[in-house]
Amino acid sequence: MTPRLILASKSPARTKLLAEAGIRHSVLVSAVDEPAVVASYGVTDAHDTSLLLARAKAEAVANLDDAADALVIGCDSVFEFDGEAHGKPYEPSVAIERISRMRGRSGVLHTGHWLVDTRDGGSGATIGSVSSATVYFGAMSDVEVAAYVATGEPLQCAGSFTIDGLGGAFIDRVDGDPHAVVGLSISTLRGLLHSAGVSVTELWGAPTSL
Repeated sequence: MTPRLILASKSPARTKLLAEAGIRHSVLVSAVDEPAVVASYGVTDAHDTSLLLARAKAEAVANLDDAADALVIGCDSVFEFDGEAHGKPYEPSVAIERISRMRGRSGVLHTGHWLVDTRDGGSGATIGSVSSATVYFGAMSDVEVAAYVATGEPLQCAGSFTIDGLGGAFIDRVDGDPHAVVGLSISTLRGLLHSAGVSVTELWGAPTSL
């Protein structure tokens, strides 16, 4: 029987990554309260926070009836800058302050991945991994910062930037897996699937719907 992969995220960027990699999948969104999850575990660094939230999302979806007999992948990205963990800014004022500090400098984007195998007769795996990449930002004028934030794009993005959208114009280079910066490392997913006894080639095909 062909394995079924469920992405526990509403992120269009993650869905696009999977689709472009030819990985057949469907989407089920978790109702995880991210601040509450982080608060319940106390202070963690950006690396561990990304894995913690990815696990919370994957396990929440794996417990849904629609996720029975499937592989569920949850992801979460957290940006590490100046020793601080940055999630989504939500507010324009927060995004402007962050981007103004980041321009001309670098930070590390951590993307946590967690895979849960709910298949009958499957591996029963619940495993995770983090893929990290260093992002180098170009110099930006105050006008460019304001214009970028005004588009609304960075408000819902970890670290207040994207690489696959308008924000890509302000990124000089990336050291590490660029897919991790978008929000889902295809190579990391391949490794997790392998640990669960599944080859990524078994998932090649058109996206499916629930």
